Parts: sequence; C-alpha cells; structure tokens
Amino acid sequence: MIFAHISDTHFDGGERARLRARRVMTWLRGMPLDAILVSGDIADHGTEAEYEEARSELVAEVPVLILPGNHDVRAAYRKVLGGNGAGDGAGEGAGEGTGGEPINSVHRVGQVLFALCDSSIPGRDDGLLAPETLAWLREVLAGADRPVFVGLHHPPIRLRHPLLDSIMLGEPGEFEELIRRSPGVVAVLAGHAHSAVASTFGGRPLLLAPGVVSTTRLPWTTPEELTWANTVDRNDPPGVSFHVLDDDGRLATHFRIAPEPA
Repeated sequence: MIFAHISDTHFDGGERARLRARRVMTWLRGMPLDAILVSGDIADHGTEAEYEEARSELVAEVPVLILPGNHDVRAAYRKVLGGNGAGDGAGEGAGEGTGGEPINSVHRVGQVLFALCDSSIPGRDDGLLAPETLAWLREVLAGADRPVFVGLHHPPIRLRHPLLDSIMLGEPGEFEELIRRSPGVVAVLAGHAHSAVASTFGGRPLLLAPGVVSTTRLPWTTPEELTWANTVDRNDPPGVSFHVLDDDGRLATHFRIAPEPA
C-alpha cells in the first residue's frame, strides 16, 4: 500500500495557497496511490468559503482523507466538507454531531484502517485529545481487524523548536499508553509543524508531514532569533510524505518536494 501524506494547506481565498495546493494535488493525481491524507489546518480562518475552496482542490481518483487542525472551525468544516473527508466515501464517525463536537473519523482503505482524531481546541493553537476522542479511539483500536494508522494534527512530542513546542499536543500520556498497548497500530501521523519530522511515540513511528503552504525554519539553521513573524519560510517548495506499507507490515517513508508544474 502506498499513500501520500500532506498537511497545512491553509486555504485562505488567496492565489498563493491555492496554487501551492494545486501544484501538490496535480502531481499526486498522476501516481498509483491508494489514498491521500491531509493532516489538518485545511483552512486558514475556518470560513465556509475556504472549505469550499478546499473541497474543489483536494480531489483525486483515490480517497482523500482529511482531519481538522487548530486553524479549522468545526461547524464550518462539518457543514461544507461533511463527515468523511473530501472525496472519500468509506468514512465513519465525523458526520456525527452538528457543530462543536470533535471531528473524529475512521476510514477503511483496502486492508488498512485510518483512525483520524481531532486534536484541536476551539479558539486555541495548542492541542488536546478530549476524553470523548480518546474513548472513541480506544474503541476503534480494540475492534480493528487490520493495520491502523492513527492521525491527528498536533505533534505529541517536543520537537526542540521553542515556538512549535509551545503549541504541541497537551497531556499526551494517556494517548501514548493507548498507542503502546495497541499492537495493530503501524504509525502515528501528524502535521502542524510545517516540517518533515521522523521520531517515535508509544513504541511506534511518529511521522510529521511537511507543510504545503510554508516550511518552518529551525533555530539552528538561521542566525535570526525566531519569532512568530519570521518562523516560516514562504519560499521553500511544498513537501509531501509517501508512506509505503509492505505485505510484511514494514513501513518505509519517503519525503519529497512537489515539482513546479510543467
């Protein structure tokens, strides 16, 4: 199984974000993928118009699975994108509720399960898995009959970046223990950092997709003191992770940049 993992499209009604997302999606549509995962911050301000834009751009011949981030607004997200992701008809869970409840969904793609968690806290940039989300995930993992990828927006570990670490997932202990005790989990997939990162969490790979709209500068790569005003590089090309799960259950991940359109 091969699927692409992108994150942080930040649709805002402007040309720049739209063209960067289109550059990535146009490239991915020409590949023999099984799915495309977009791990949050679909919109920049969480407006219905931004989600309409996302719905028109995040389309492919394969399932496009999405989950919310801290820039997303649950009611507008749910109203425009529905419960099962853009272009995916195999999801369950996120359509429940009418507004502010966490948007959690499970998707079956071939012989793999995607359990996508809402780690957003309305009105805040840091994250948290609410008790109802953890209970939902526990039930999904207990009943899983196939390998599972668990997705969320906020990284559950420190990345040694002062700004990112101030808005990471809070209280990750129960989540980590749940992952550790669930042998069917292949990996945990996240975004939010606008940077490709590989680590471990709960004894499993933790893989963060690079950002589509921008790339985060690292403290040791720039002489400048990083502030919120200059923490992102808007000139780096958009990035993509490709996750390959073989028949033996071994996962390999490749990080690439999306080429300029011809």
